[in-house]
Amino acid sequence: MPKRRRRQARYAGHGTPTIGFRPRGETDAHAPGSSAPRRPRALGNHGVAQNGSVDRGRQLFTSKCATCHSLKDAGSTAQIGPNLDAAFAQARAAGEDSDTIAGVVKAQVENPRPSNGNASVSMPAGLVGGKDLEDVASYVASVAGAPGIKGPQLPNDPGAPVFANNGCSGCHTLKAVGASGTTGPSLDEVIPGMSAAEVKKSIVDPNAKI
Repeated sequence: MPKRRRRQARYAGHGTPTIGFRPRGETDAHAPGSSAPRRPRALGNHGVAQNGSVDRGRQLFTSKCATCHSLKDAGSTAQIGPNLDAAFAQARAAGEDSDTIAGVVKAQVENPRPSNGNASVSMPAGLVGGKDLEDVASYVASVAGAPGIKGPQLPNDPGAPVFANNGCSGCHTLKAVGASGTTGPSLDEVIPGMSAAEVKKSIVDPNAKI
């Protein structure tokens, strides 16, 4: 698997196959049937692929996304969905560039995580698409977690960066790592009293009764 695809796959969360980053059947070649390596896209400010308008993306984010997500540049402080500054500051610290982050944003908007039955905390499918999605993704990638916006300080525990960088914080709230996802249960509420073995079982088999 190419290095970039491995990076992007980390954000799929729980290995969910529906959170993809390329249309099925698309190859790394720049021409159909070609075995030649694909040329990298030209990047502009902040390393964002110039497919979208950052200025227009900010306007769209404010009208479509700010009611659920916190993003300092947009002046939004909503707590229904994940804090995008906190989530992507961790991604940047892990070495991801803005072009990769734009791909993550696009993939998660195109393929939202399965609804938990509560429409108020589940991102609707098709919220934005086409050129609008390109613009929103370029905007978020240019500002979310950018230098000067610090992500949460992670505990000195080997599990902390694994949780922070592998999609868990996109669904779950866990104060210790600054996670504010609300699609899944708040781990601050359900974990106390559980053993490590019980937590592991709930990850391996989410439908198990603990």
